[in-house]
Amino acid sequence: MTRTVAHGFKCGVAAIAILANLAIVPANAFCGFYVAQADAKLFNTSSKVVLSRDGDQTSITMASDFEGDVKEFALVVPVPTIIERKQIGVVDPKTIDHLDHYTAPRLVEYHDEDPCAPPVQVATAMPAPPQLARSASMAERSYGVTIEASYDVAEYDVLILSATESDGLVRWLTDNNYRIPQGAEAVLGSYIRQNMHFFVAKVNVDRMATLGKGYLRPLQVRYQSPKFMVPLRLGTVNARGPQDLIIYALTKTGRVESANYRTVKVPSDIDVPLYVKDEFGPFYKALFERAVAKENMHAVFVEYAWDMAWCDPCAADPMSNKELAELGARWIGSDNDAPFGRFGVSSGANVYVTRLHVRYDANTFPEDIVFLETRDRTNFQGRYVQHHPWHGNASCEAAKTYRQSLPVRFAQEAKNLEELAGWAPKEVEARMATTGEPVQVK
Repeated sequence: MTRTVAHGFKCGVAAIAILANLAIVPANAFCGFYVAQADAKLFNTSSKVVLSRDGDQTSITMASDFEGDVKEFALVVPVPTIIERKQIGVVDPKTIDHLDHYTAPRLVEYHDEDPCAPPVQVATAMPAPPQLARSASMAERSYGVTIEASYDVAEYDVLILSATESDGLVRWLTDNNYRIPQGAEAVLGSYIRQNMHFFVAKVNVDRMATLGKGYLRPLQVRYQSPKFMVPLRLGTVNARGPQDLIIYALTKTGRVESANYRTVKVPSDIDVPLYVKDEFGPFYKALFERAVAKENMHAVFVEYAWDMAWCDPCAADPMSNKELAELGARWIGSDNDAPFGRFGVSSGANVYVTRLHVRYDANTFPEDIVFLETRDRTNFQGRYVQHHPWHGNASCEAAKTYRQSLPVRFAQEAKNLEELAGWAPKEVEARMATTGEPVQVK
């Protein structure tokens, strides 16, 4: 069968016939056409992290929004164990971008059917398919810092450090030309008290030129530990305001949520006016900001949670097994190039993805986020719906009733937009009139 990717599909006989050939009708299918998405680039001060978790095995891939001279780049990440060279790698940034697009909140559209046409019989839905070490030098001892290991990793020089005192670690980093923001000492001290180590990376400019890369690739670290968390507190030290962190968690079991902060789903499955299609980015930013304010910036938001064996509607081409393995889902097996089928139906990969979005600062998120794997495989997506009215001739009584119902529908769409994004009623009214949805917004 030829591989085809569907960005959503229209409900009706044609869609059912196609799915019947696959012997699959996804449960609770939305049957909308995907028309727009809200990816991570909407948020200026954002970072992306991919977590893959299998038992106590964790893979963390970090994509920074660093801007500036690469000579100034430095990454300090607390890790629970000493990391060996084979546990470190780099990832193609396009792979993370693909996952971002695939899981992004989306806008879908429907076209109303002719109210005079006979109703379409819809098929019954079926379930969806399924340690390295060396002696410390005298200089290191004076700081209370031990270089446990050093590695060349692509364009990065990587050190694995342990430390006994935070002030000594700060002095060591500063004296070795790592720029540490003021206030980092207290945060580093809390990690030292937890007996954590430090993964430290900076760019080797000469090696980067030799590799011919004009950009920094995301770093990936793999380790075994019962700790399942993201150490975000160091990122608050030099922040110029709240930051956005988008976490993509890949597991075999089900949805991932925060164990120490409130986990909240973004508003979803809500009808919005047609003109939102041209302003979906600003719309979703406004929606997310209102949701954050409602939770006093103390919540972790779920934007997507889905079995990656299928999607409906697909906001991007489905990801290959090879890409998922690259991001740490190594339990997939050796068949890493196995293609996905039509409508995103996989050949057998057992990967469930949760997209979490956090806006945080040092005051609202004083602790690192600790995660909990659940066995909840209920599908969810941040999804916003627009309905195009039918404009045919009124040839039956049902058509007259349909047209009489439209003003009420338009008014509800306007009210939804007010509540979701906080946009001014008069402005909404004017914009809706331009797309054939006239409504008097009170």
